[in-house]
Amino acid sequence: MTRQVCCGGITIGGGAPVRIQSMNNTKTADIKATLDQIYKLKDCGCDITRVAVPDMEAAAAIKEIVKASPLPVVADIHFDHRLAIEACRNGASKIRINPGNIGGADRVKEVVAVCKERGIPIRVGVNSGSCERELVDKYGGVCAEALCESAGKSVRLLEDFGFEDIVVSIKSSSAKLTIDTYRTLASQFDYPLHVGVTEAGTMREGIVKSAVGIGALLAEGIGDTIRVSLTDDPTEEVYAAISILKALGLKHGGIDFVSCPTCGRTQVPLIELANKVEQKIRSFPYDIKVAVMGCPVNGPGEAKEADIGLAGGRGEFLLFRKGQIIRKISAEDTDAAVDEFVDEVIRVGEESKTN
Repeated sequence: MTRQVCCGGITIGGGAPVRIQSMNNTKTADIKATLDQIYKLKDCGCDITRVAVPDMEAAAAIKEIVKASPLPVVADIHFDHRLAIEACRNGASKIRINPGNIGGADRVKEVVAVCKERGIPIRVGVNSGSCERELVDKYGGVCAEALCESAGKSVRLLEDFGFEDIVVSIKSSSAKLTIDTYRTLASQFDYPLHVGVTEAGTMREGIVKSAVGIGALLAEGIGDTIRVSLTDDPTEEVYAAISILKALGLKHGGIDFVSCPTCGRTQVPLIELANKVEQKIRSFPYDIKVAVMGCPVNGPGEAKEADIGLAGGRGEFLLFRKGQIIRKISAEDTDAAVDEFVDEVIRVGEESKTN
């Protein structure tokens, strides 16, 4: 088991639940836009968010953001240690730095002093694209060993200054390298590990790479906090992370949505309907199973355990609960069918809260 650190009241590691992180894509100096996005992230299930701090204007904005934020705010720092110090003084819950790129041990020591004073953890972030040249040469390329040695140097530097409130992360765009690296990290450190596949890509590719890289590690008990990196709205990162955790049984509650892959028996616009239903219900708080299926074979039959479901027929849908058909819904107007079904999901969800 890893050690436990505290980030703005959220525990990481040491047996705590796996925490979901994202990163704002707003300009941090735009306080209103940043807070608006943080509230959206909170509403869809995010635990911790990170903001970019490229300049002193952004570092100053953290003070007002933290005051109103419903989530712990991590300051993402590159190159300038003064930005890390200012972000800490303005209330950041954690800072993310690469100690190797902020100008030497003396500057790292200054950052550590402020973090110690204020009880702020440091996330050591190493990236495969910025691994030290001497380590790349030593190992003949960027590999798990090179990345772990790089992270180890940074961790030991913090330890030399008496600082151990540390989270470690190593990012690569390769799912395989991510898996190999974190397996090695887990054998070397007992600090909490932040896991993710960086630069994973757009929605489709990014979710696949993240599910493979993050999912494989979590299945082995490696990883205390995760981020799914997508070239998309940050809320999509959170929904994807929730799905990964649910698939591994590491998160419970909320909608369990299932739908069939369609086949030659399908006679309704199932793909369109399933996507619309999923978008509307995925943030619902109800702990129920919802099914959208293509035909009666996959509907009340294979999905009979669903609390509420819809199965396609000839120009119509069959509404069913626990395998029992309740009534028919016309398939002529997909939007109307979606709205009617979503109303039923809400009704069943509200009933489940009183049972």
